[in-house]
This record gives sequence, structure tokens and C-alpha cells, in this order.
Amino acid sequence: MTGGGAPGAPGILKCLQANPVFQITVADANPHAVGRYLHAGFEVIPLASAENFIESLLSLCKRKNIHVVLPLVTKELLPLALNKQQFASGNIKVLVSDAPSLEIAINKSSLYEFLQWRAIDVPAFRIVVTIEKFRQAVSELGYPEKKVCFKPSVSNGSRGFRIIRNDIDDLQLLFNEKPNSTYISFEEAARILLSGTFPELLVTEYLPGEEYSVDCLVDHGRPVLIVPRLRKKMVNGISVEGEFIHEESIINYCDKVLKALHLHGNIGLQVKKSSAGKFLILEINPRVQGTIVAAFGAGVNLPVLALKQELKLPVKPEELQVKWGTKFSRFWEEVYY
Repeated sequence: MTGGGAPGAPGILKCLQANPVFQITVADANPHAVGRYLHAGFEVIPLASAENFIESLLSLCKRKNIHVVLPLVTKELLPLALNKQQFASGNIKVLVSDAPSLEIAINKSSLYEFLQWRAIDVPAFRIVVTIEKFRQAVSELGYPEKKVCFKPSVSNGSRGFRIIRNDIDDLQLLFNEKPNSTYISFEEAARILLSGTFPELLVTEYLPGEEYSVDCLVDHGRPVLIVPRLRKKMVNGISVEGEFIHEESIINYCDKVLKALHLHGNIGLQVKKSSAGKFLILEINPRVQGTIVAAFGAGVNLPVLALKQELKLPVKPEELQVKWGTKFSRFWEEVYY
């Protein structure tokens, strides 16, 4: 398991440790990643951007007789997908989707265009690279009468995501919102974008309804399990309270998206209800999601199921039964070293 220092690493490690059949090695570029202190087997690996990333990881797998690589880091996905054959020649499986699918899923603008071309509903959107086009897009999507969102086409977590609204009370924002509030005025957004070169942006309509994270298990484009959970409370974009709800419209919608993209393994989707009452996609995490451990409490160990699928190990019917209605709450915990 790479990404041993990721926010979701402790929970995913808990899922893996629940099955004594698997011997686990945790890896991270940070020698003091939290995963080091939660599991005996730990290795330091290069960053995904390093020239020797694939070579080092492959060498580690051969040295420790590792059969499956489970990456938690988004930046590792494409390099691993492009080099799957190298690992396969050593009888090592890499739990990632194929490169063409990943290239679409990782780029939010490409994802929206891809789904729109296949008649799958997405939020109203524009793709912009200049301040002039940004102003035009915001206006065309209904501002100032309506809120409008924007985010970089390629980003991790909530980096770069903002909601533009024209009724911001600066005093209220200063004293009642935490510094990481996602709200911003149009004037402030334009000022920041004018201050330098900015990346390609996806500008979208604001979806006002409930937001769900959806943890999925997919077998080369065939959805096996789709598990929606209502996001009741979030901290820095990470779910800390939620509930598993059997929302059929979300399950059917995600089924179409997963099949269209031909994804594989543990996949996460974020969906939100529009003003018209439809659940529409926000983005895809084409990897195991950090809060996937919550589904463990609802009766399904999705990381273990993905490993069993990859290794063609038997899965009992009860392993696929979700305890709908399960609620969860997450909290911080310390390690000492």
C-alpha cells in the first residue's frame, strides 16, 4: 500500500489488516509517514515525479515478494498504469485502471466533456484559460443571480475549489467561518487570477442539494458494488460524519459513469443534487478513497474485496451485503515515536 502518510491511510490499513491472509507492506516517500507507526512493514519510496519511481517500486516488490500494489496517491496512478506490463512480467498486479481511462478521470474538464458526449448528465460547465473567458463563463452560468463554482481541471482534494457568490458578508466570513472557507466574491477571484498565470479551470453551476461520496468496486468496467454515503459533515474536504443510504438514482447514475469510463478496482465518485433534483457528478477519484473505511462499518470491506478480485480469490455473498442505514463519525488519533 503506497501513500502511507495520506489522510485516509490509517483507515485503509485497518481494512487490510482485518484479513489475516494478506501480508502488508506500507510505503511512502516520507520516512515518518503515519503508516510507519501503524504497521510493522514499512518502506520508503521515491515521489511519483521522481525518475526512479517505477524502478524503485518494482525492485521493492520483487525483493519483498509483493503480489499486488495498491496505490493511494493520485499522482502515482498514471505512471503505474503506463508501466503495468513491467510489473506483470514479474507476476505483480497493479490495482489501477488503464491509462486512457485514468487520463480522462483525473482531468475534471475532460471527464465532463467525455460524459456529456455520451449523453450522461453533468452540471452545466465551461472550460476557461483566460480571465476574459472566466468572466464570460461566470456570467453565462447565471452569476450574480446564481452561485457559480470553479476549480482547476487537474487538482487533488479541494485545492483551488471556490464558490462564487455575490452576497458575502465580510464580517460574517471573518468571524464565523474558518479560514478554509470555500466562498469567495467574484471581485476577489478575478483579482487573484489576474495576479499571475493560472491553470485551466472548470467553471460549473452550483449544485445546492445533498452531497454523497460513492465507494465502488469495479471489475474492468463492470460495476460489482456501488455504495453511496451521505456526507453530513466535512473537514478540509474529508468526510467526518455520514450515513449509508440506498439511493437507487445515485447507484444507477454511477453505474453508467463507471461503465462508460471502463474503470477498474476501488473507485470513488462525488455526486451532488442539482436544483432540478438530479444527482450529478462533481468528480471521480479513480483510486481507493480515504473514507472507504466507513463502509467497513457498514459490512463491506472494499479494499479487501478489490484485492480478492485481483487475485481471483473466492468472495462469499455476505461480503457484498451493505448494512444500509449505518451511520459513522470519524476523529483524530495520535501516534507517538
